[in-house]
Amino acid sequence: MATEERERERTGETRRPRIRLDQPRPPRRKLLPEYDPEAFGRLSERIARFLGTGRFIVWMTILIIAWVAWNIAAPRDLRFDQYPFIFLTLMLSLQASYAAPLILLAQNRQDDRDRVNLEQDRKQNERSIADTEYLSREMASLRIGLGEVATRDWIRSELQDLLKELEEQRHSAALPGERERGRDVDDR
Repeated sequence: MATEERERERTGETRRPRIRLDQPRPPRRKLLPEYDPEAFGRLSERIARFLGTGRFIVWMTILIIAWVAWNIAAPRDLRFDQYPFIFLTLMLSLQASYAAPLILLAQNRQDDRDRVNLEQDRKQNERSIADTEYLSREMASLRIGLGEVATRDWIRSELQDLLKELEEQRHSAALPGERERGRDVDDR
């Protein structure tokens, strides 16, 4: 074994470490920095929310007026952007070039949330419709079942009919002589 190592050293050959397949590889260094997409998305939403406020417009207006006023009224040695205000234009373009993608990112995230909410609303509506249809069928079956049950009005009318019949029977039982005479006349 020692002779093999000496031979490798002499030829410049290095021994590769043995690769184990049962263990994960060590993490590699990445060229680009890693970031949390959710944290970046939340930050972009906060920035987009601020850019869409009146406060931002007021502060931006104050900054531009101060910039222009300083570069017009200040002594020549202290001015940093002369009359065509090229540096101001550059700064506004830079701000706009960062604001537009951040606003788009915030809108995409909002669209994703809206899509999820819409899907949840659709599923809730489907459940509500199914529940409503079930309750409608149950009510229809109850109505059909009640059609075969004696109601208070029906029982009242039956009792009134029975009372009339009893009154007629009692009235006819109270006058037996008239009843017999009526029979003789009818029999002839």
